[in-house]
Amino acid sequence: MKIETVTAENLAEVLPLVAAYQQFYEATPDEERNRRHFGRFLEDHTQGILFLARGPDGAPWGMATLYFTNSSVRACVQCLMNDLYVVPQSRGQGVGRALIEHCREYARQRGYDAIVWTTAMSNATAQRLYDSLPSTRSEWLHYRLPTVP
Repeated sequence: MKIETVTAENLAEVLPLVAAYQQFYEATPDEERNRRHFGRFLEDHTQGILFLARGPDGAPWGMATLYFTNSSVRACVQCLMNDLYVVPQSRGQGVGRALIEHCREYARQRGYDAIVWTTAMSNATAQRLYDSLPSTRSEWLHYRLPTVP
């Protein structure tokens, strides 16, 4: 398996993974909106970065996105792993763990003290992976308040 940073040359390969991830969380993908949003991180990694995992044949196996946001509680910029997705046929082969470790090393090399993330309470498969890591579950609840009716 190889993990690489998403660039203009491979963005088209990661967009279907982004769409599948969005569908998993019951969102409606919009390829042009996704291209614009994730395209912001291709050259400028100050706000975020995407990683693409490839199998031995070069096929896309998974992706992860890191965002860099401020934390008032910790008084720092934190590294948020906002997206982690592995294609169904590649699950159970260590792809998710490898992507997390890649993100962890990226964050460590840049001075972030931790990576944080959330998942749906119903996503038991992801929770088994996360619980197998030296990570801790948070007691925080996340809320969303739309600004447009």
